[in-house]
Amino acid sequence: MNSAKQLLNILELTEVGTHQFEGESKTIGSPNVFGGQVLAQALNAAYRTITNKRILHSLHSYFLEAGNLELPIRYEVSIIRDGGSFSTRRVTALQRDKIIFILSASFHKIEGGYEHQIPMKTNVKPPEELLSWEDLLKQYGKLMPKNRREFLEIERPIDFKPTVIANPMDRKDLPPFNDIWFKLKGNINGLELPIKQQILTYISDYNILLTAILPNASKAHYGNLQMASLDHSMWFFREFDFDDWMLFSIESPSSSNARGFSRGNIFSRDGKLIASVAQEGLLRPWKRQ
Repeated sequence: MNSAKQLLNILELTEVGTHQFEGESKTIGSPNVFGGQVLAQALNAAYRTITNKRILHSLHSYFLEAGNLELPIRYEVSIIRDGGSFSTRRVTALQRDKIIFILSASFHKIEGGYEHQIPMKTNVKPPEELLSWEDLLKQYGKLMPKNRREFLEIERPIDFKPTVIANPMDRKDLPPFNDIWFKLKGNINGLELPIKQQILTYISDYNILLTAILPNASKAHYGNLQMASLDHSMWFFREFDFDDWMLFSIESPSSSNARGFSRGNIFSRDGKLIASVAQEGLLRPWKRQ
């Protein structure tokens, strides 16, 4: 999967019953289903039951079981409420009749109101001055640890450009902050906002939990940690397009009890705040046998 069009094909579900949908999976390098894919597919299912043109403003979800890449995922939507201004949906994702994920989503009619937002950082290097994941693989792949190299070798529909590149061979603790530019591959102009929100939800599960490892990077890494998303929430604020780079600015306030918490803001390149994200994940050190 190396283009935005292929990503759209994965996110678009097949209707298999009343308020029931089914989706397939594509690996991103993990042995289990990527959490961002389940999030976006569940949102696709919820949107398929919205008939009053309301737009998603928030979602809250829990990952309950690891998803099997070889099995289809069935999404069952419950219509909780259609009020005067808001509509609420609950989505349950299942494999072999076992619940692996639940999501609640709220949709709001378009209304005018007061506005403000926090500013985007001004000291972040522009994407033109940075190396992408693909660039890093080409230049330094032979020097990377095997698991890091294999992760970067997976084809993706998104280009990522981190503003700071940590040397995996230089084991040292880092500040709990991470700023990553991202851009879709391919031309997909003219998408409706619900589709763009599904794509952004997919992307939002990249990089966020990794930020919670940085303060302990001298000890913690892919090879000695069990990592998994536990929950994921998003709030959507404004219309946007994917025609330029966007910035995901992440911080991790805390890690403890084998869990890490991260939160971040997604900005358009011109500084417009598009969405905010929060996630807690499992960061369990492997026990030596």
